[in-house]
Amino acid sequence: MDAHDPLMQAFFGKLKQIANYDPERDLPERLEVHSEEAHWIGEDITHNPGRIGCLPALPAKAIEVFLQEIPPGGTSDLQRHTHETIHFVQQGEGRSEIGPRVVAWRAGSFVYTPPWVWHRHYNEGPGLVKMLTIEASRLMDSLALGRRESAGLVSYAEYMARPDARRA
Repeated sequence: MDAHDPLMQAFFGKLKQIANYDPERDLPERLEVHSEEAHWIGEDITHNPGRIGCLPALPAKAIEVFLQEIPPGGTSDLQRHTHETIHFVQQGEGRSEIGPRVVAWRAGSFVYTPPWVWHRHYNEGPGLVKMLTIEASRLMDSLALGRRESAGLVSYAEYMARPDARRA
């Protein structure tokens, strides 16, 4: 073993960093981020009528937090991903298809979407739906296990009726 090998030096440096980790000394610079700092992405990227507010300044390593808005009569796309997600409904009312099940929700509800289950959210009220979305995507990405798929603006039943539907 060559102690001067750059790969070994990097490895031992990482071991030393782990051994000397002090959570209070190593606190992230920012521990507070305001919702006004959200970077909003719209239909051109999301491919659905809603928009997503990303908060990249949050220093979380395992979770991702988004603000999500769905206009009256709007929906998200039918999607699935390898992480689990909690949606906290701040405003509005609607329903979600989560696999073959349908759940109704309103302001104050928490909606859970399990990993790798097709799901879609519908705004069925007269006003804008606002959700706070918390997901374990950063953890999955750090383990090289993060994956997302979209089936587009179709219902769960419509998608599953297609011969090319991905069930597993």
